[in-house]
Formats: sequence, C-alpha cells, structure tokens
Amino acid sequence: MMFSERLKAARKSKKLSQAEISRRLGVTQQAVGKWETGRSTPDPGTVARLAEILDTTADALLGLHQPEFTDRKEQFASYGESPIPVVGTVRAGYGALAFEEDYGTEYACVKDPSSYFYLVVKGDSMEPRISDGDLALVHRQSTLENGELGVMVYGTDGEGTLKKYIRRGNAVVLHPFNPDYEDLVIKGEDLDHLYIAGKVVETKTKW
Repeated sequence: MMFSERLKAARKSKKLSQAEISRRLGVTQQAVGKWETGRSTPDPGTVARLAEILDTTADALLGLHQPEFTDRKEQFASYGESPIPVVGTVRAGYGALAFEEDYGTEYACVKDPSSYFYLVVKGDSMEPRISDGDLALVHRQSTLENGELGVMVYGTDGEGTLKKYIRRGNAVVLHPFNPDYEDLVIKGEDLDHLYIAGKVVETKTKW
C-alpha cells in the first residue's frame, strides 16, 4: 500500500473530505488531491499534522509499521457508545471544579463514561486545529504530561480553557495553537491557582 492509498483510507475512515483536510492544514484542495493520487508527497512536518488530524501516527501513514492506521473508534468500539454530558463552562470554585451550562449529552465509545465530559470549545485560540463550537472529549484527571492537550482553569474566578500544557523548569506554559494569541506562563505561587480539569482525548466538529 502506497502513502497515497494509506492517506485516503485514513481520511475516509475519519469521514473527512479533502476540502476539510485542506482547510485544517491551510493548503489547497488540489494539494491534498495530488497526495492521494501519488503525484506529490507532503513534507515531514505536514505528514505529522496530517497524522494528528486523522488520529493516527506519521509512521503509520508512511507505512513504517503495521497496522496501516489505527482508528481510535475501532479501538474503543468494544466498549459500546455511552452518553457523556456536554458542558459549556468549567470553573474553579472553593478548590473544586464546577461544570456549568448543560448542553445535554453526546455519545462516545469509552471504557469508563463517568470519568469523561464533553466541553464546548469557545473562541478561536486553538485555530486552525480546533474551532469555536467544536466538542472536546475530556478525561477527568488532575495531572497532565508535558505536551498534552488539556482543559485548565487559572485563577479562582477563571474559566476553563483548552490549551497545550508545557512544563518549563519551575513554570507551566499554557500554549494556544493560534499564533495571534500569546502563551500564558504561570510560575511561583500562581501555580496554586492553576487547576487541571482533564486531558483532551479527541475533538470533533459540531455541525
């Protein structure tokens, strides 16, 4: 199987159009079409971003190992779909996290449904990868590994924000994907006011 075929199969398994892929990558639809017909190949950085969008790895897309690509839904399919609450806001209050604005439920195939929630993404700080109104599936946990995507609340009256979590020495950096937004660097006593609500497992566009 060629790269072009693997890319097409991975895209179809995620039910994404070439136009959607090109929009997320900021390239023309023709470019994506050329990759899928084998007339050209994206550079390594673009392959890595394609892998993220398609929920697989660059190695799998490049055919460096089997399986050809892993679809997280197939992985979780054995668990069956469970209703997960959709919330609009995560806030910190009195040392605990409060979930506000009930948007009903959305289904997900997860092992332990009670430890997950969906958060409606607000704003464009995570564009182009995650857009305003998208749903983020979040696993409730109070710690994150360096480089993971999480939902964090900063300050007692702060609102939950979806950012990349980066540890830099004794500081924590909350990193937005959108270059128009600046990193938030938290250090010293301010770290006492940073609450981690959970780790983002996947995001999906809400049409």
